[in-house]
Amino acid sequence: MSAPPDLQTLPASAPTSTRGEAAPPAPAGVDRRARLVLVALALAVVAMSAAYLTLGVRGGWAYVLPRRATTVATLLLVATAVGIATVLFHTITDNHILTPSVMGLDSLYLLTQTVAVFAIGSAGVTQLPEVTQFVAALTLMTGLSYVLYRRLLLGLGHDLHLLVLVGIVLGVLMRSLTSFFTRVMDPTEFLVLQDRMFADFTGAPLPTLGMSALVCVPVLALLAREHRTLDVMALGRDTAIGLGVEHRRVLLRVLVQVVLLVAVATALVGPTMFFGLIAAHLAYRAVGTYRHRYTLPAAALVGSLVLIGGQTLLERVLRADTNLAIVVEFVGGLLFIALLLRRSTP
Repeated sequence: MSAPPDLQTLPASAPTSTRGEAAPPAPAGVDRRARLVLVALALAVVAMSAAYLTLGVRGGWAYVLPRRATTVATLLLVATAVGIATVLFHTITDNHILTPSVMGLDSLYLLTQTVAVFAIGSAGVTQLPEVTQFVAALTLMTGLSYVLYRRLLLGLGHDLHLLVLVGIVLGVLMRSLTSFFTRVMDPTEFLVLQDRMFADFTGAPLPTLGMSALVCVPVLALLAREHRTLDVMALGRDTAIGLGVEHRRVLLRVLVQVVLLVAVATALVGPTMFFGLIAAHLAYRAVGTYRHRYTLPAAALVGSLVLIGGQTLLERVLRADTNLAIVVEFVGGLLFIALLLRRSTP
């Protein structure tokens, strides 16, 4: 991926990251453009949300608006969590092709759902309160991920790329186990399970939505205070240490933040493998810089615009019954392939 405008016109003496991109303070023009883009994106999200809330309503506002508002809140929360988590993951891995799903959280979610249906049956799973299911999934994903990846990260000498490789292998293992359980499962039970294998953006229950917000808000507040540290982390491990950043501590903290955000989004709506890739790369292109004070909110806003706009188009304009997650993952998969081909081109 080519460097954005504010990183292409800097002198050769500026410090560089492992991508070969310099990262001193951006020119004032780049800052002005990024701020204008953020304002435009925010206005677009507000307008699209209003369109989804009101389009096609001919009565029964007291019933329709709360249901649609819950869907909008779900889309905003998921877009913010996944978009920001993907940008953070790009920063700590120094790779703009990877997504947090390579850590195996999506695979772990699918495996736990499959084992639950296989063990107690679809009737037993559906009878569990939504809050219980959400808390169980969130606790399992965050707990196992933190213990496993923290131990691996320390044991592998802070080699994050090797850690990502281990995550990919574990993800393949968990998907293989999921496939095994689905093959020996009763076909009727599998039909119920199949609905849980795709993200559902149509609105989460209010209690789980509130709990998700309680987890995400402190993480986002912390990120708002340390965007400068993240800019230095993007320069690479050696440069960050040379500039006084405690690389090990910051790396572990960012990894925990990524796990929390992705786990919340996955437990709330289901797995979203490639959506973060769309939000992050559109955000990079929109703001024209990799500075986190702009890319983090831009990823959240772009992701929100994609999800709310897509849901409005499918549900209100096309009147289609297609799940938005299928369309988003298809487009994200195409983007992933395009990035791979672009990276492999000499």
